[in-house]
Amino acid sequence: MPPTPPTPPTPASRPLRVLIAGAVCAVLAALPACSGTDSAHHTDEALGSEAPARPEQPGRPQADALPGMPPVLDPKDAYAADRPGRLAEAVKDFPTRIYVPNTNSNTVSVIDPKTYKVTETIPVGRQPQHVVPSWDLKTLWVNNDLGNSLTPIDPKTGKAGKPVDVHDPYNLYFTPDGKYAVVMASKDRQLVFRDAHTMDRVKTVPVTCGGVNHADFSLNGRYFIVSCEFSGELLKVDTAKMRVVGQQKLDVRGAMPQDVKMSPDGRTFYIADMVADGLWILNGDTFAKPRFLPTGKGAHGLYVSRDSREMYVSNRGEGTVSVFDFAQDKLTKKWRLPQGGSPDMGGVSADGKVLWLSGRYNSEVYAIDTRSGKQLARIKVGSGPHGLAVYPQPGRYSLGHTGIFR
Repeated sequence: MPPTPPTPPTPASRPLRVLIAGAVCAVLAALPACSGTDSAHHTDEALGSEAPARPEQPGRPQADALPGMPPVLDPKDAYAADRPGRLAEAVKDFPTRIYVPNTNSNTVSVIDPKTYKVTETIPVGRQPQHVVPSWDLKTLWVNNDLGNSLTPIDPKTGKAGKPVDVHDPYNLYFTPDGKYAVVMASKDRQLVFRDAHTMDRVKTVPVTCGGVNHADFSLNGRYFIVSCEFSGELLKVDTAKMRVVGQQKLDVRGAMPQDVKMSPDGRTFYIADMVADGLWILNGDTFAKPRFLPTGKGAHGLYVSRDSREMYVSNRGEGTVSVFDFAQDKLTKKWRLPQGGSPDMGGVSADGKVLWLSGRYNSEVYAIDTRSGKQLARIKVGSGPHGLAVYPQPGRYSLGHTGIFR
């Protein structure tokens, strides 16, 4: 969310194991690669391994899946392609970097995770909010919200390209079939479907909620859940029809839903809420009233561990990270940053060992050990660091935001 949110709209709200692998790869030519994954849950020791990728066996197509979507590798684990170190061919030569958009400085700080040093500062457009990996993994898009543009960065060279005109790009997602980018036009109150490569506008979907900002897609890709932070609402959107099919108000006055993440089995969506101070837990299929789980003050970002067992919840208002266990359906740990901080958005390292988060109101970035919760580094960056992207990460394709990979 922007540092100073706009005036809320109402007084009550605030804001086949495939036999012919080659044939499948040909059909999915747009896929970055048929690279190795492992759908089995790994041990804690394996979590930190950096084993080379193995040739991947594409999953079984789902009868109800969005046409053109790559087959799900494991219907019990949406993140089966995200195992430690299993990088797609398209990204194997990319240097590992942390890209930090500084909303107030209009720059992107680039960090080398080996040295914890800022190696470059890239000027971009006005108020960059998130750094978003493209569906085909080849480009990083900087969302210049008030600059009404997207700045492309080549992750192989680290060089920025010519900005592309896109109005009000607060956040950016990609449909699972790779056809469309979905711009979260927060101020415009629109979901804008654009060509995933050219960014030409295809369809504009007006919404009646305030502050569309974050989303995640169902396991079959048929719908996605959207949070509306300034009116405290959730949307359910039909991916193929490009229209809102469900809308509900959250049951907390002033609710401000933020990041959205699906459970590994695809049955549940989790929505962080920075006013309610916890997670809304939603059945996406029924879109019934969600239950609530407190996590900490200012719950904001959600990140799944490389073994699909846990989810890290950044509590921006209290400088902590809560750890949620999917199988146990409960919080099991809470890590506190020394000297406090404002942990916001980020991602998990390719080997699964480090959680990287921006410090939104402290002009810094945190590196946190995912085994112990120990802070490994605090790195000074520009003013207002927000949607930090760790890149590259494992996965066959990107659904957007700071890195939702399948």
